[in-house]
Formats: sequence, C-alpha cells, structure tokens
Amino acid sequence: MRLAVQDHGGQGPTVLLVHGYPDDHHVWDLVVDRLLPDHRVVTYDVRGAGHSERPAGTADYRLELLVTDIAAVIDDVSPDEPVHLVAHDWGSIQGWSAVVDGDVAKRIAGYTSMSGPGLDHVANWMAARRRPGLRRWGQAARQGLHSWYIVAFHTPLAPRAFKAGLGRRWAKVLERSEGIRSTDGWPGDVTADAIAGMRLYRANIFRHRRNPNARTEVPVQLVIPTRDPYVGPRLLDGIEAIAPDLVRVEIDAKHWIPRSHPDEVARLIRAHVARVVERRGRTS
Repeated sequence: MRLAVQDHGGQGPTVLLVHGYPDDHHVWDLVVDRLLPDHRVVTYDVRGAGHSERPAGTADYRLELLVTDIAAVIDDVSPDEPVHLVAHDWGSIQGWSAVVDGDVAKRIAGYTSMSGPGLDHVANWMAARRRPGLRRWGQAARQGLHSWYIVAFHTPLAPRAFKAGLGRRWAKVLERSEGIRSTDGWPGDVTADAIAGMRLYRANIFRHRRNPNARTEVPVQLVIPTRDPYVGPRLLDGIEAIAPDLVRVEIDAKHWIPRSHPDEVARLIRAHVARVVERRGRTS
C-alpha cells in the first residue's frame, strides 16, 4: 500500500496526526502550524484519500488493514521511539483499533481522540441501550438520528450526490454548517476522496465483530465537541471500560474542530503530550 506521508519537521516528541472522512492531511494544517517547532509533526493521507493509493475493493478498507497502515507509518517515521497519536473522525476510529492492538499499542506513547469512538465501544454502547428503559432507548434513538448518513453511504445515491456537485460545493457546505472557511489546499474538490472513503463505512460499520476484551493501557485524551452533529456526546459514555487511563475534555464546538478551533486543539495536544512525557520520565 502506497501512503503519502508528510514530515513537517520540528524538534521534540513525534506527533502523528490522522485525518477523517472525507478529508486528507490538509485538515490538520492549522494545527500543524501551532505545534511547530517544538514538536516533530507528521501527517499522512489514509488509504483512499489525498495522494495515497485508492484500492478499488471494499475489503481493502477493513480496520485491521488501516491499523497496519498506522503501524507502517510509525515504523517509518519513528522506528526507535513511540509516537503521540492524534486523530479525528474516521482517523479516530482507526486510532482506537490501533491502541487496543497489543503490538501496535507498544508504539504509541499517548492518544488524543476527537469525534470518533472505536467500534468496539460503539457495539458495547448500543448493546447497553437495548436493555429496557426509556432513557436508554431515547439516547440510542438520538444517536441514530445523528448517524443518518451511515445508511446513506451504503446506497448508490451518496456517490452520485458527490459526482453531481456536492464535492465541488463541499467548502460552502462546511462554511454554512460549521462556520469554517476554506484555506489553500483544504477542502478543495473532495469528490474522489469522498467516494473512495465510503468504503470505510461499507467495510466496517455493519461487519465489525466486537472484541469483548478490547482494552488499552495507552493514556488517552478524549476531546468532545459538545455540539457535534454526527457524534453525540452521550455516545462516549462508558468508554473508560476500554481506556481506564482517560482524560475527558469538552469543547463548545461542532464536528470539524481541527479547523474551527485549531488553537484549542493544539493546546490540548501539547498538554497531553507533556503529561505523557512527564509520566514516562518518572517511570524510566
């Protein structure tokens, strides 16, 4: 698998930023600027996006393969030291699968997750909401409304919408819905990335086999945009069962916080990296 990796330079702990759907690495540009020069910052285009290879088969987008991509990038850019993983949206879903993988987790010093819970947690959360109780059922129903697009991505209509012009108008869609403006390189015409990236949903959402023993010892910072229209804050309840070493931080924001709140996102990344580095220094 050919992956386009960008080493932005800088000195200090290596921070690996993983983007979500339907973005490429440029979604992190404003955050990268705020982490340099005292962190070494690396981004990459996930398979199917940007300048990375776009496999044609749906099975080529299974989570276990996406985790091997993360591991390959880590081994390439930081073979001797673990990295600080930061991820948003689908990148965050991949990140959770990486930190519960025992071998890959050894290569990750700390993890900052934004707007993308792991599918093992989502399965646990949904199972708990199937038990009797109007409050539980109400939470499940509300998250179902947040996630309407997942069903749409399994139909032929969604690719047609992007081909018909949604991709070209994506910058305007984000400006109206999130109040964020485009910059050089982002978001551009996302048509090809959006259509290829739908295979992430088709390969994993309804096919994921829950691992009841999923758990990580990696220190995790969970950043929760409280007005996220796609990932409701309640969907993150109980995630401590998978990541007991957890810090929760809420931001009054919508979904695309790497673009809408780059100062706050960079500050939180810096804080978590510093916590992890200090702790590792005490135990080394």
